[in-house]
Amino acid sequence: QVQLVESGGGLVQAGGSLRLSCAASGTIFRLNTMAWYRQAPGNGRELVAYITSGGRTNYGDSVKGRFTISRDNAENTVHLQMTSLKPEDTAVYYCNKYPPIDKYWGKGTLVTVSS
Repeated sequence: QVQLVESGGGLVQAGGSLRLSCAASGTIFRLNTMAWYRQAPGNGRELVAYITSGGRTNYGDSVKGRFTISRDNAENTVHLQMTSLKPEDTAVYYCNKYPPIDKYWGKGTLVTVSS
């Protein structure tokens, strides 16, 4: 059974930092490109960043230079280090494969950035 569990969200002031983690079980992680997505209130889900099994990364324009995605293949985890946070980064953050598989969406972790 595949399970993705996100953690690390919280309330932070603008300019602050947070580190999100996603623990993956099952076979979803190994050899797959993993990604972070987010969904702000009233908006659709958008891609934040992805990382290939070999470590190549790609970022959405709105987070380039501020967020860093990484993975630990031994621990089946993927992280998102977020710095210089802005109020517009407020959203529920999810991890999934890239491209995503609908049945793999977890509950996400809420990030709230206050101004």
